[in-house]
Amino acid sequence: MKVLDLQCTHLHTFEGWFASEDDFQDQLARGLVSCPVCNETAVVKLLSAPRLNLGGTDMPSSPPSVVAAARTGEVVQAAQATWLQMMRRVMANTEDVGERFAEVARQMHYGEAQERNIRGKASAEETEALLDEGIAVLPLLIPEALKEPLQ
Repeated sequence: MKVLDLQCTHLHTFEGWFASEDDFQDQLARGLVSCPVCNETAVVKLLSAPRLNLGGTDMPSSPPSVVAAARTGEVVQAAQATWLQMMRRVMANTEDVGERFAEVARQMHYGEAQERNIRGKASAEETEALLDEGIAVLPLLIPEALKEPLQ
């Protein structure tokens, strides 16, 4: 199994597991590799070093610039993981009302429908109108990859 560090054009980093380098290249060419955050298929393989287990020897200290870059990357990955976890929680705890979002939100606001957690699609104009009516909405970009079960 080959574990690769990948990145999309929006700089989201993620891991991909492939049987071989050829398997990765084949899936990439067929558009089967996509970012789990934004569903972008324009993906590149990042440079990564293999992990070597050399027993109990201490690792030599790295130059400060390398450590800072690694920590920045870790912070970005942690933020992305937290965001994905939050989006999964939103998906699990809301009802998808699709294109009827503005209509259902109004019905709930005016007491015509039972209040519940909903999500759906609304245009910028519909969202602005809901906010103008005092209806609390929060626009969220939910990646297509989260709308279906992950493999």
